[in-house]
Amino acid sequence: MQLSFKKERPAADRRTLADLRRNEVALLDRLELPDELAHRLMELGFLPGHTIEATHSAPGGDPRVFRIDGSEIALRSETARRIFLRKS
Repeated sequence: MQLSFKKERPAADRRTLADLRRNEVALLDRLELPDELAHRLMELGFLPGHTIEATHSAPGGDPRVFRIDGSEIALRSETARRIFLRKS
């Protein structure tokens, strides 16, 4: 019998796209989304190691717009919270 335990990541390692402030730039680390959505976002440039910038948002704050690979993409907060950033 083999057991494995998933270590809880420290809060500093759990920074997500939703945490980016306007005009802040970061590197993408990973996407923890359903396969179909993850594949679609990867086709749009959401790839680990790519630079992403938070630009603006709708008047209510959701969705937010992010610039990646020369394109601007609007994402809901629910999705942005599942896209993780690399520790700087």
